[in-house]
Amino acid sequence: MDTRYLDSFLQVAQLGSTAAAARKLNLTPTAVAQRIKSLEHEIGQTLLSRTGRNMQLTAAGAALIGPASELLARTRELRAIAALDTVAGDLRIGCISTALAYLVPDVLSTLIDNYEHLHPHLEPAFSTELYRKVLSGDVDIAMMVAPLFELPKELIWLPVRDEPFVVLAPRHMADQDPHDVLRSQPFIRYHRRSWGGMLADGYLLDTGIQPHERFEIDALDAIAAMVKGNLGVSLVPQWRPLHAQLQDLAQMPLPSGAISRPIGLLWKRNSAKTRLIEVFCQVLFDSLPLS
Repeated sequence: MDTRYLDSFLQVAQLGSTAAAARKLNLTPTAVAQRIKSLEHEIGQTLLSRTGRNMQLTAAGAALIGPASELLARTRELRAIAALDTVAGDLRIGCISTALAYLVPDVLSTLIDNYEHLHPHLEPAFSTELYRKVLSGDVDIAMMVAPLFELPKELIWLPVRDEPFVVLAPRHMADQDPHDVLRSQPFIRYHRRSWGGMLADGYLLDTGIQPHERFEIDALDAIAAMVKGNLGVSLVPQWRPLHAQLQDLAQMPLPSGAISRPIGLLWKRNSAKTRLIEVFCQVLFDSLPLS
């Protein structure tokens, strides 16, 4: 179906005559009338009827107004995307659960407020799963923990911040040695199916610390709640919590440079969404205090 015929139909329906529509479209009335006839032939219904000098919608024509208007709007958006002169389209953003604090609400609200035709979609998952989703094209960009291996050349990695690991413990333990705390207290393990949990596990192995494990949990806010409830201590990165109140807990630093969780963005080098990804990255870095 030629969208120009739909446009002519909508103009006649709005202006009430082929002559008025012809003037607006810079066509002859005959050309406009021919477009309407061709459209009616393709659809198999009469869309406009003449009443005196005016054209009025039939029932079929009235039913076509909404879908035709939407189709033309989408067509204009697709042309703009292809021409790269506007920011438009769906952007599928994968993120680890703790990355939600980076993205909500400032970054997403800025995207929605400033880019009318950009439609962000969030997909939380573990970094291991997000890596696979980026490779398969199921997400366009992911905020995640840096992979623990060398990336293939088809991928781009952009660091966002490093989160040093700390021993999270009840406040009354703040003056104790963090390694002694890990050895002596019940341990709430950051789940090893996450890359951050693998980093914590590697540190414990390297230092020869064998904690008395009580739970293994993948949600950092939940770990903080359990530590606050005196259920144990943990080894976690200094993340930005969504709900946990960390001011009531001790965050005991490890030796300088001991271990950190690198957070960043991963996407395909030749992605068809490159323009949207550039805008997302710019908004993210403009919105976050990356200290």
